[in-house]
Amino acid sequence: MKQIQIHNHNVLDTDKIGRLLIKMTVPMFFGMLVQTIYSVVDAIFIGHYVIAPVGSPTDSPGLAALSVVFPLQMLAMGIGMMVGVGGASLISRLIGGNDKPGAERTLGNSISVGILLSIIFTVIVLPNVDFWARLIGASENILPFARDYLIIIMAGTVFNVLMNALMIWIRSEGNARVSMIIMILGFGLNIILDAVFIIWLDMGMTGAALATVISQIIASIYGLSYYITGSSYLKLRISNFMPDFKILKLVFAIGVAQFAQTLATVFAATILVRTASSYGGDLALASFGIIQRVLQFVIMPGMVIGQSMQPILGFNYGAKRYTLALRTITLAGIAATILSILLFTVIYLIPEPIIKLFTSDKQLIDECVQVMRLAFMAVPLLGFFNVGQLIFPSIGKALQSFIVALARPAVFLIPAVIIMPHFWQLNGVWLSFPLSDTLTFILVVVLIIPQIKQFQKAAAAEKAASAVGH
Repeated sequence: MKQIQIHNHNVLDTDKIGRLLIKMTVPMFFGMLVQTIYSVVDAIFIGHYVIAPVGSPTDSPGLAALSVVFPLQMLAMGIGMMVGVGGASLISRLIGGNDKPGAERTLGNSISVGILLSIIFTVIVLPNVDFWARLIGASENILPFARDYLIIIMAGTVFNVLMNALMIWIRSEGNARVSMIIMILGFGLNIILDAVFIIWLDMGMTGAALATVISQIIASIYGLSYYITGSSYLKLRISNFMPDFKILKLVFAIGVAQFAQTLATVFAATILVRTASSYGGDLALASFGIIQRVLQFVIMPGMVIGQSMQPILGFNYGAKRYTLALRTITLAGIAATILSILLFTVIYLIPEPIIKLFTSDKQLIDECVQVMRLAFMAVPLLGFFNVGQLIFPSIGKALQSFIVALARPAVFLIPAVIIMPHFWQLNGVWLSFPLSDTLTFILVVVLIIPQIKQFQKAAAAEKAASAVGH
């Protein structure tokens, strides 16, 4: 596969922010589109081809099992996000500050700690998959399906971590195309292997897990080859894999917020699963499995544009080009909001055809239509919210990053899931989504306003200095 060549000049070094944002966003969009399609197709295959035993309370035990294993998968992905976002934030700022050796040391240290943490996580979870599945909320009917999936998925954690982190590190030096190829390899190949293992070989949840891990291995190898073959702007050097605690401290200052967010999201998802199961049984679990997949489409515009914004904003902040930093935030926020509103309109008005992609169970379809309309009410806010929350890690603001990261899952969502079902039963579970989204949006706006004012003041000083210089 052909890899883009980047050597002395970094593509982030330009004042044409709109063009650069598009250049970063388009590959990210196609990569994340494939990722989202994979998530949907995976659920479709499992929903239609993983069949329940006679007498089971749901016709879709595989979808219910996906809901159960989701928190543990998120936790593994959170390790990748922690070292990925933490390392990438520092890398972009160091490149902007013309410190290429420091950026390379950050990359090497991030890879080392990512591998180490993924091994520790595997050792903790893999020998006790039944315990973790039951703790999250697996019933005796669902446990065998969750077990078959988890054993293989947890064994491949290191590749899950590497794949997700490599996409972020490579994008941090301005190479969105190779990051896209990693995503397409990881998730596009997964779709093909899902069809082979689940439909052709009839391997059920075991086949779904094998397809995922094999795809992650191949995508990780490709991502590492980008650095090894010399195509990258930053280079891998053996000496940079040795721990540098000064660098790791800076990586974790930002990355820990991402992991804390994932940990809180896992805890929130566990409470959601258990609460939904207690009020609605396995049918509610299957609904949650479908909603999680559709939600990935809903948040995609904000996530794509926000993640494309990160290296651009980090570079210009590191280079003290505050006018361009402001322009980056403005363009990203407007674009994400417009796309979120359009997507909300489509999904909210015609939910049933979307749900029928996952299941032909009439009872489950009816349940999901109601769930989707309740859970997705705040979707128009998610575009700006997803862009806004990524501003702080992009510029190295650890405290604000930590506050925003924990706010939705820990401060707003968990209390809402605990309290609201007492008043509205199962509907209270689903209403906790828009309530927590709205409150988090307000918090992000409140935190962003002072930062924008600082940028405006610095940009004004920048323009004044430029005028004097001329």
